[in-house]
Formats: sequence, C-alpha cells, structure tokens
Amino acid sequence: MRKSLITAIFAGLALMAGAQVPTVEWDKHSLIIDGRRVCPVMGEVHYSRIPAQEWKTEVKKMKEGGVTMIACYVFWNHIEEIENQFDWSGQRNLRHFLEVCKQESLPVVLRVGPFCHGEVRCGGIPDWVVASGCKLRSEDPLFLKYVERLYRQIFTQVQGLQWKDGGPVIAAQFDNEYGGHGSYLMALKQIAVNIGFDLPFYTRTGWPELKSPVPFGEMIPLYGDYADGFWDRSTKETAGNYYKAFNFRQFRGSTAIATEQLGRQEEKNNKDAYPYFTCELGGGMMTSYHRRIYTYPEDAYSMALVKLGSGSNLLGYYMYHGGTNPDGKLTYLNETQKTPVTNYNDLPVKTYDFQAPLNEFGQRNPHYFTLRKLHLFMQDWGDVLAPMEAVFPCEQDIKKGDDRSLRWSYRAKDGKGFIFVNNYERLQNLSAKRGVKLEACGVKLPKLNIPAGTMCIFPVNIDGIRYATAQLIAHRDGKIYMEQIKGIPTTIAIDGRVLKNLKPKGAEKPVYKNIYLLTSEQAAGLFLSEEVKTKKEDTAVAFSKVKEAGVPRKITIGVNKVAEEPVDADFENAAVYTISLPDVNRTEHILNIHYQGDVARLYADGKLIDDNFYNGRPFQYALWRLPKDCHQLELRILPLQKDMPVYFPREADVTPGERVISVTVDGNL
Repeated sequence: MRKSLITAIFAGLALMAGAQVPTVEWDKHSLIIDGRRVCPVMGEVHYSRIPAQEWKTEVKKMKEGGVTMIACYVFWNHIEEIENQFDWSGQRNLRHFLEVCKQESLPVVLRVGPFCHGEVRCGGIPDWVVASGCKLRSEDPLFLKYVERLYRQIFTQVQGLQWKDGGPVIAAQFDNEYGGHGSYLMALKQIAVNIGFDLPFYTRTGWPELKSPVPFGEMIPLYGDYADGFWDRSTKETAGNYYKAFNFRQFRGSTAIATEQLGRQEEKNNKDAYPYFTCELGGGMMTSYHRRIYTYPEDAYSMALVKLGSGSNLLGYYMYHGGTNPDGKLTYLNETQKTPVTNYNDLPVKTYDFQAPLNEFGQRNPHYFTLRKLHLFMQDWGDVLAPMEAVFPCEQDIKKGDDRSLRWSYRAKDGKGFIFVNNYERLQNLSAKRGVKLEACGVKLPKLNIPAGTMCIFPVNIDGIRYATAQLIAHRDGKIYMEQIKGIPTTIAIDGRVLKNLKPKGAEKPVYKNIYLLTSEQAAGLFLSEEVKTKKEDTAVAFSKVKEAGVPRKITIGVNKVAEEPVDADFENAAVYTISLPDVNRTEHILNIHYQGDVARLYADGKLIDDNFYNGRPFQYALWRLPKDCHQLELRILPLQKDMPVYFPREADVTPGERVISVTVDGNL
C-alpha cells in the first residue's frame, strides 16, 4: 500500500528526541532520504516579515498546502541594523521560528546571506557595513570578518537544531544571485563550517554563471523562473522573455531573473551531474512602483507543471507566503532607488504580499488550492517520478505567443511514465488543439482535443493503470484519487479494459475498484476541511472622505532610470479617508479596501502600518494586528496622473484621480 513517502520520512523521524536521524543524500536525480527518493515542495517564507505569534498558524497552512520544506532568508539588517546590536527578539527570533518548523516536522533551508536581496534595503547588508569602506560580497578580509561575526550570531540560533541533532535545518544557501568567483562562496562556506554548521547539503543560486566554479559537490545550484518581473525596465505588457517559463525545456535556468542588475544573460549548458532543483519559482510577484504586475493562479500552476515536466525534482516557490517589512530602527527597510546599494527598484515601504499562494496575512489565494494538486502528487509518486528522464517531443524554443502546436513532454523510466501537457501562456490566449496524439513508453493515448488553458499530467503504466486521460492527485489508504480535466473525456485503461467517458463521483464512491474520480474543484480541496473551502460573506465597512487631494506631485525618474515612488512628505498632500472599524471578532477578519489611485497608505493612531501600489487588486490588512483600542483607521491616497511612466495591468483603472469604491471585511483565511 502506497502512502505519502515524503510525509512519512519527514514526519518526526529526525525531529523527535532520541530518534535515529534519517540519512540525507543526493545524486543527479534527487534527494534521497533514508534510501528513498523524494520530490520535496519548498516554500519560501520570511519569518522576520510575519509577527511571531502568527508563525505556528502560518507554517501549518503551508504544510496543509502541500509544502514539505521551508526556505527563508536571514536578513542581516533585520538583526544588526546598528553595529554590534544584534536583535533576535519578537519576529526576528530565528530560533523560535526554527522550533515552530520542528514542531511541524518541516525541514528548513536557511539562506544566510550575507547578501540576500529579497527587495530589502541594500539587499539585507546593513548601512554601516556599506559605509565601512570594505568591498562588499568579496574576499576582502574586513568584509569576511563582519560575515564571520554574522554567521556566529546565526549559529547561536541554529545550534542544536541542525539536522544531525534531530532539528529541522537541513541545508544552507550562501549569498544570492552571485556571479563572481567561486572562491568567495567557498570562503563563506568555510567560515560557516569552522563555526559549527554541519548540514547534509549546501546550495547556491544557479544564476548568474560564475566567473570561476565552485568545486563539484560543494553546493547544489538551484534555479528559478517567473511569469513576469517587477524589475524589468520596460513599462510594456509581457516585456522580456518570461514567456520561456511556459515552455518545456532542457535548459534549467532563466535569463529573465534580475535583468536589472545582471544585464543580458546567455543560455549555457546545465551541469547535469547535479539534480534539477528550483528555489525561486514564482509563486506570485511583487509590484514595484514603475511596474505593477498582476499575476493569475494559472501562471504559478503552469510554471510548476512545466518545471516538473522538464525534469525538476524539487519545486521551490518564491514566495509561497507573503509578509510585511518590520519597522526599522533607523530607516525603512525596503529597497528603493535612493538606497546606497541594491537600489534597482522602488518597492513599497511595508507590504511584501507578493500575490503569493498565502498572502501577506495568510489568506489563501486561489493558487494555494490548485498547486496542492501537484504537491499531493509529488508526495505520493515522487519516488516514481524522481529517476525518470525528461523527453521533449515538441520544440523547446517556442516564441512568445506561438500557437501552432501543443506544448508537451514526458518523463519515463522502465516502461513507466508521465505525460505533461501545457496549453497556457500568460496573457497569450492559446487556442484549443484538436486531434492531438500523445505517446510515452510505447503507449499511445486516444486522440484528444486539448482545450485552451489546459494544464495536466497523464499517467502511463502507473499503479496498474496502463494509461488515463485524467490526472493522478493522491494515493492514500489504498485509494487512488484522480482529477477529471475539464473539457477532456476521462478514459482509463486498466485490467485489460478501456473504461470510457467516466464521470466524477467524488471521494466517496469509486468509478472502478479503488479509483476515485474528482472534479477539479474537488481535487483542489482534497483532504482539506470544509471550513477552509467554504466562502464566507463580506461585510460592508463605513468610510468617509475628510480631505481632497492637493496638487499632484511631480513624478521623477530615479538613478536606475525608472519612476520614483513618493516619499513621506508627499502624503501630506494626499486625499484622506477615515475607516470606521466594525464590531467583529478581529482574530478572524481581513479588511479589504477597494480603491483606485496611485499609492495608498494606511495609518493606525498616526503610525504607518501598511501601504499599497495600486494594480487593480484591493488593499488588504489584518484586523488582528491592530491595537485593541483602535477603532478608526486613516487612509491616504495619492491620485493617478495622466501618462504616468508606469506599467499598469489590464485590471487597473488608470483614469486620473483617486477614489475609494468600497471597504469590506471578510473571514476567509
């Protein structure tokens, strides 16, 4: 009887006192835990961007979403903004966060910097280090001296919680998006090892190409891709080559990530002796001031499925959970064009929502549910999938919007396989494909019509199923759950029979023996409580305008040649609204401000608590984060101006001016 292998392996074996610690190995295919191959789902969350009292709830939500491994940055300037004053208190308490992950049996990959980026001021490097005159991100002895002190401090939080100790910390990443000499990364690793870091494996970002390599086996390169990028210099729709993320390709990397700092990047052959892992697969996207990306659930699902079909055996999402920048002691902690270094873009002061599966306040966005289908599949068939090689029957270098043929691949080994289909590309409206012939492992599927927007996986010779035109979701307690793909009749060939035109009967009644066929909605909610899946009604909230906006500010172009965001003083000239908070249980409600404008800021008792760059989505805030005696909020909105040097998505109303359309509270978390 198959059960969720990765869940069984990670579910406390290494994390219980006195238990034998599972071995962790890797080869060119995958991670191997206690001799069994696994395909983890890694979700990025930044503990210092979430209040500590919310960690346990939010980590549980990530786990319920199918995440089996956590990744997080340790931002240096969040913990040592002032030289020699380390702050590990409150939401900066890394050790407490790791203990929460241990309680939930979730391994952690720590991205320890010293440079992280993460849209943090100076990429996470404190201003005092920048001002010290040392050469940043180099083997300059003074810089490495500062790094050693940082790593020693991080180790105080990690000690006793490493994998070998029965703790959750399974790996560490050094620096981020580094393109210099590998000797620098090795110097960082040597510092960490000398201090006491002793982990099963270490990682680095696989982009950009290093000027000189790291010795093989020292650090596994992890890759990424995004559906769009706030960092792109263009203010046009679908700028750049992000479209390649929707093509099945042997090339593991992306030439679209971080183009504002790395410039044009060339595709080079992969180092195939390493497993194909990702650490930055776009779970969403931030909005910068000059580029207001609006992402769709299909973007993340399509990219994840394409990466699996291209051979990846670890899906790492950035971000999986959004957050809010903590208050700085000296400055705001967001990246802007005015900061000393890492000043490529202007980001919001507070919000780091990222339109992620779990948003800034833990609200489940639609792709939280759709991605679960892939995550359950990876848990239950990861050991079968992991050693399979990817085969690419269709062209790999498909141009943006090219609609001439279906995009598909398959992975196969020893007569077993999975066929991956993707008929979706962001903002391109690919058409239905008719009379499609799919084949893997010598097994031909019946001719299919693939509807527009379809993304799916078909099994071949898996668990007694010769083939099926439905997608495997989970295999638990001897039951096989499958999803009927909308617009494609379900056929299952099994036991020498071909069962045609099967109809979903849900998780209670099989369509054949131990096979249960679900609708897409049922599959996305499989094993979730009804409370999570039930939509709760919104409640209207009273608001009033108390001040009209003054003369619009002049929008300037910053040092990196894109529009600059407003500063604090500009909001003295903003339109002002008051919002009267309703008498509701604040622990269960999120405020939704539906507005139109350029930038909005929210204040409680005169303090800035959150902000929003308008992109057509509502401005949200969690009521439970407010002081108990706070009954009214102040909202300030700067108006939109004519012909702004800003990209706005289709969903945004760019009529000059500003307005609040409605304010509601909801309880959907």
